[in-house]
Amino acid sequence: MLLFTAACCCLCSLASNSGALVAMVQKKNRNRDGFTLLELMISVAIFAIILSIAVPNLLRSRLQSNEVATIQNLRSINSAQGAYNSAKKVYATTFEDLCNVALPFLPSTFLTQPMAGYTITLAGEEDLYTVVAEPSEWGVTGNRGFYTDASGIIRFAISEPADEDSPPL
Repeated sequence: MLLFTAACCCLCSLASNSGALVAMVQKKNRNRDGFTLLELMISVAIFAIILSIAVPNLLRSRLQSNEVATIQNLRSINSAQGAYNSAKKVYATTFEDLCNVALPFLPSTFLTQPMAGYTITLAGEEDLYTVVAEPSEWGVTGNRGFYTDASGIIRFAISEPADEDSPPL
């Protein structure tokens, strides 16, 4: 009971001096127009930590999407070569042969290089073809080189161009 009475007395004395207390709080808030240097430094540090986590993941996902798109492009080329061979009894030796016909075997986007960060090269003769896909910039647009031929098997090599001796996917 004594504690309650003391608390009430303190509240009453604060209420009588509330004008001075409010003025003191307003004066303190008036001097604080912006952020302190410490608050800004903490904000920058948190932002840097978030960036250090997010940027490598973004770059890694970009590399992976380029590689997946290139593998799909190689599958499309293999399918187009099979259809071209069925129709003409020979393999196409250039992308123009596959794209620039009345009913194209590939869309004309295969004529523009690089595609999805990779440069794709079609070579060969009428009874055999090879396709090599290399990143436009190693380590930036891709980490693996790819190779396929008339067998339809897609092969890869890490950090170097792939060839017929590289392991299959």
